[in-house]
Formats: sequence, structure tokens, C-alpha cells
Amino acid sequence: MKTSEIYLLTAFVCSACDGDIAPKEIALVKDWSEKSNLFGDIDVEAKLNDYVESINKYGNRFIKEFLMLLGTNDFSDEEQLEIIRIAIDMIEADGLILYSEVKFFKKLCSCLRISDDVILNVLPDKEDYLLPDIKTSDFIFDEDIKFAEINLKAIK
Repeated sequence: MKTSEIYLLTAFVCSACDGDIAPKEIALVKDWSEKSNLFGDIDVEAKLNDYVESINKYGNRFIKEFLMLLGTNDFSDEEQLEIIRIAIDMIEADGLILYSEVKFFKKLCSCLRISDDVILNVLPDKEDYLLPDIKTSDFIFDEDIKFAEINLKAIK
């Protein structure tokens, strides 16, 4: 899987990890896809809807496979920092930071091979995201959650 697709998958999973894909989160993905090359030449809307279909079908397994994918890739420090930035931006996009999102972020970070010191050198104001207060073996969803199709054209 290309790094650009992992970036999009990261954005999707971080938006879904609290059980709700907020319109502001989708707007942020749309903004990134229109104003940067973060996702390369991916058809973002089609790929997001593939992810919606997969998470609706497989639930927690979809997210666990994403985390395993992160843990088995050999990302550079810059790529890992981009994944972390995307995750934090998605968590903060709707203006409501839930503990379940921070908990998921910590699980995501545990799958990467970048130190907290490197992260804090680049993102010094995000220390709260890295404080150790959970077991990373815990998982997010108690039950599977279903999401609706994503329509980027409807976002203004």
C-alpha cells in the first residue's frame, strides 16, 4: 500500500475511532485532498466509501488490521510524523476531543517506531496525547458501529 493511501486510511480511522464521522472531519479530508498532494492521485471519495463499506462489514477487525499495517511498515521518521500529524488533526477537527480518540491515538503511536522525544520536538504542545495512562493492548470499540456513505461534494 502506498504511503499516500496509508495517510488517507489514517485520517479515516481516526475520524471513525470515536464511533462518529463528523462533517468537520470529512471537510478536513476534502481540504487536504484539494489543497495538497497528501493523498497523491487517489480518488479520495471512492476510497473513503470503500473504507466505510469495510468498517461496516468488519468492524473492529478493520481497525485492528490498520494498526497491524502501521506496525509492519518501515516508515521514515518524516512519514511517521505525518501519520501522527494527520491523526491529531483529525482528532481535533470537530473541536471535541474525546478520551476514546486519545486512547486510540496512543494505540496508533504504539504501532510506530518513533520516540515520544522526536514527536515532542516537532509537536511540543501535544504532550497530553503521549502521557502514559492506558494499556495499549486495550481496544476502542465495545461493539461494531455502522457508518453512512461519504459524499465529498456535499461538503462546502
